[in-house]
Amino acid sequence: MSTTVGDIEARERARQRAVEALDVLDRPTDERVDRVTRLAREVFGVPMVSVTLLDDDRQWRLSEQGFDGQREAPREGSFCGAAVAKGSMLVVEDASSDVDFRTSPFVTGDPNLRFYAGQPLAAPGGEQIGTLCILDTKPRALDDAQRDLLREMARWVETEIAREQEMDRAGEVQRALLPRRTPVVPGYTLAADAVAAGSVMGDVYDWYDHDGLLRLTLADVMGKGLGAGLVAASVRGSLRTARERPLTTIVEDLDVQVSEDLSHLHMFVTAVVADLDGGTGEVLLVDAGHSLTFVLRADDTWEPIRSTGLPLGMGADEPRAAARVVLRPGDALLCCSDGLLDILDSEDPFGQVLSALRDHGPEGAVAAGIALARERKAPDDVTLMVIRRDA
Repeated sequence: MSTTVGDIEARERARQRAVEALDVLDRPTDERVDRVTRLAREVFGVPMVSVTLLDDDRQWRLSEQGFDGQREAPREGSFCGAAVAKGSMLVVEDASSDVDFRTSPFVTGDPNLRFYAGQPLAAPGGEQIGTLCILDTKPRALDDAQRDLLREMARWVETEIAREQEMDRAGEVQRALLPRRTPVVPGYTLAADAVAAGSVMGDVYDWYDHDGLLRLTLADVMGKGLGAGLVAASVRGSLRTARERPLTTIVEDLDVQVSEDLSHLHMFVTAVVADLDGGTGEVLLVDAGHSLTFVLRADDTWEPIRSTGLPLGMGADEPRAAARVVLRPGDALLCCSDGLLDILDSEDPFGQVLSALRDHGPEGAVAAGIALARERKAPDDVTLMVIRRDA
């Protein structure tokens, strides 16, 4: 069956949609893909290797070796465009004598290519979006074993690209699980936000109205990546379905669940679960190994709320105990994950937080903390929660 112009155009539209959906164009290089191109350069003994994606009228090098950091090139007359159009591996042993490529600007001009071998790359949906290609300024041949190896390395690149997209989607789902609105508690100002160190967070926070009280949670899974994100989502779901039980019972039951589920993974979870009575200012709080909850009094003094037990998943046998504090007008309850400690002034972290709260209020202080985490590329997830009883 012959290929029509309409078929070619439809395939091109599908390819463009697929490459845009991956959201990898004009991004910094990815170390996981760079690892493949570095290895390919060494294994094949070529001066240049590229993971090249086709984008409208240009080529974008997701990873490159030997191009001196040049990540963009015209698509017209390109070898990679021809490989994708062919739909299978393209090998050109000597481009200067090849009728299809001897007049290509990539042959007659920089980088003066003679040898090219490119294996098309497929997006998760099957659309061919670019190539893994090896290139040389001298003619050469590629035997069957080398062709098989190039195909295998291309599959490796596809896996890494798909993995990144899956992580991004997992991060989008996880962010959708965070509270979409800030509860309204008369007489109080509330603010909270979180930022992931990677695509998926091991932190989770939640707050909602419960029988006239504000129920709030902050949990931090010790670990990173998709596994930690799955555990964080599980913790949130378990707490959401346990609204009617006392706080201590909720945490004890969750501890049993986490211990059973994660004992063989050597993971654990620090957590704070609390109820705020807006009328009295009383806070009933259970801290499972977190120890990063504080009351900032109106006179600028700090009162830490110490942990009353081990983290979840460590098989604690002792019953959980609840701490009680009262927020008076002008007082604020602050809770954070330990990622905040990586970005605060190590000489005066409390002074830095106090200054932010006094100058910008809860919402401004939380926004400033999240901005600082992004600016300094915090190595761990950062979650901030502030509840101030207004004077």
